[in-house]
Amino acid sequence: MSKYWSKTAKRIRPYIPGEQPKDRKYIKLNTNENPYPPSANAINAIKLAACDTLRLYPDPSGDALRDTIARYIRLKMGNVFIGNGSDELLAFSFPAFFEPEGPPVLFAEITYSFYPVYAEFFNIPYRLIGVDDEFNVSAEDYFQENGGIIIANPNAPTGKGLSLTDIRKILEKNKDQVVIIDEAYIDFGGKSAACLIDDYSNLLVIRTLSKSHSLAGLRVGYALGSEELIEGMIRVKDSINSYTVDRLAQAGALAAIQDDAYFQETRSKIIRTRERVSAKLKDFGFLVIPSEANFVFISSPQYPGRILFQRLRDEGILVRYFDKPKIDNFLRVTIGTDEEMDCFLEIIGLICGKT
Repeated sequence: MSKYWSKTAKRIRPYIPGEQPKDRKYIKLNTNENPYPPSANAINAIKLAACDTLRLYPDPSGDALRDTIARYIRLKMGNVFIGNGSDELLAFSFPAFFEPEGPPVLFAEITYSFYPVYAEFFNIPYRLIGVDDEFNVSAEDYFQENGGIIIANPNAPTGKGLSLTDIRKILEKNKDQVVIIDEAYIDFGGKSAACLIDDYSNLLVIRTLSKSHSLAGLRVGYALGSEELIEGMIRVKDSINSYTVDRLAQAGALAAIQDDAYFQETRSKIIRTRERVSAKLKDFGFLVIPSEANFVFISSPQYPGRILFQRLRDEGILVRYFDKPKIDNFLRVTIGTDEEMDCFLEIIGLICGKT
C-alpha cells in the first residue's frame, strides 16, 4: 500500500471484473456480453454524432434520450435518469439514498458482488440475506428494519428471477426505504418492476443497454423511479460530473432503443439458445439453475468448479468462476451464438466423457 493513499483507498476491496485476456483468441463466455452486433441504426447514429457535433459538450441531462426511454417504458421524462452504465447508477444511488449511520442496507448473500464494494466505499452498513440450497430468497426476509434494499432481478450470478408479486410485497413492507431493483438482465425472461413505479414512490429500477442492446462498450444505463428519487440522483451526479453520458453514447443509445424490431430479434435468439444449451447440459448430468438471464449457472457432478473452469480455459473457452462459499462448484456461462455454444457443448462433453 502506498503512503499516499487515503484511508478509504487502503480500506476498500475493489470489484474484480471478468477476465479480458489478450494472450490468445478465446470463445468468450465469461462477461455476459451480447454475442450479436448492435443495431445498424445505432452504429450510424454514432458515426453521425462523431462527424457532426463531437466538438460540443453533450446535453448534461440527456433529455432526448430520457424522452425516448420514457416513451418506450410508458413513463414521463421526469421518471428517467441516464448514466454511464448501470454500475455508475448504482454508485450514485448509495450516497443519494443510503445513510452511513443507521440501519443496514439489505441484499442477498449471493448476488452481484459490486453491492458490498459500494457499501464499503461509502461507509454504508449492510446485512446479507441468506439464500437456500437452490439460491432462492424469501420476500419475507426483507420484512425487517433496514436502511434500504437492493435486489438484482434476475439475480447474478444465478440467473434466478423474483416475481412481481414478491417485489410488490417487499415494497409494501418498506414504504419508508428506497428499494432498488437492478434489472441488468430483465430483457431475457423476467418481468420488469417498471410497471410498479406509479404505485410506489420508493421504487428505483436500474437498467442497462450493455447486455440486451449489445452496447457494453458504449456504457449507457438508465434509472426509472419517482421524480423525487430521480432528483436525488441528479443532485449526486451534478456534484461529481455534470456531463456523464457523452454525445456518441446518447446518440447510439437513442437509436438502439428506437430499433425495437432488432432488439426483439436478438433477445429471442439468446433465449432460444439458452433453453437449448440448458437442456443439453442437463442431458450431460449437470445441475443447471433455471435462468431468466443471458447466462446459465451450472455445476458438474464430476469436476469441481475450479478444475472445470481451467479445463475449459485450456481449450480456449472462457467462463466465469467465483471462488466463494456456496458457489465455488458452479460456473457462470454466458450465452453466445449458436456456433459458439455448439463448440462449448462439444468441448465440455469431451471433458466429461459425454460424447
